[in-house]
Amino acid sequence: MQYDLLVVGAGPAGLTAAIQARARNKSVLVVSNQPTASPLCRAPQMDNYPGIPHVPGRELVERLLDQATQLGAQLRVGRVLSLACLDDCVMASIGDQVEQASAAILAVGVARATPLRGEERLLGRGVSYCTTCDGMFYQGKPIVVAGDAPDLEEETEYLRSIGCQVTSVRLPGLEILGQDQVTGVRTPDGTEIPCQGVFLLRASIAPTQLAPGLELEGGYIKVDQHMATNLPRLFAAGDCTGQPLQLAKATGQGQMAAHFALALE
Repeated sequence: MQYDLLVVGAGPAGLTAAIQARARNKSVLVVSNQPTASPLCRAPQMDNYPGIPHVPGRELVERLLDQATQLGAQLRVGRVLSLACLDDCVMASIGDQVEQASAAILAVGVARATPLRGEERLLGRGVSYCTTCDGMFYQGKPIVVAGDAPDLEEETEYLRSIGCQVTSVRLPGLEILGQDQVTGVRTPDGTEIPCQGVFLLRASIAPTQLAPGLELEGGYIKVDQHMATNLPRLFAAGDCTGQPLQLAKATGQGQMAAHFALALE
């Protein structure tokens, strides 16, 4: 099926967008890590959200999540690996599946994943973010797995189960080696590990890796007054659009992004 709206991220901006979509009786798919893994959930108390003083961050996220799902928004726990923004739809790779929507909203918060040395140059040449998509290419071959995704252990075991020769390493400071193809990695202590592929299983992927060609400004996603990005049918809302990193701004932008995304023909 084709959804009316795809939302990437289940923080305040993304869930507000989903609520707005369902209030207009539009189909919406929200893809996210576990919503309660949001940094906001670690805030013991929020005192500056209008009308709901002294609310714990986790309680606020759970209220938004309950409201969105009770209205009929579909929530899928997973990672969006790439977005293809076409003139008539947006195609999203989610694990080994592809979903289609009339428009999409990036509500991914502040990107904390900076590319490793060699990562962008060797993407598609041995660097992968999806075990089920690319794992079969490395049966019987040495690979390296690194990351901080919640399903890291499960994904690593999957690669072993299909016959990959897996070495697990820490993500920080890792360098990916090779010219036209991955040949190995170098750890922060200088150890080189030969391999033919590297699987980076991060909890989040930087917006420019999700949607190649996405325009940034000051390190944040650049949007216009309608929350539209420079790519067709792709909008953004919340902390990923820049300062101020405030809850009220995130929910307001989520509402605006959904309003204008759903107005597209």
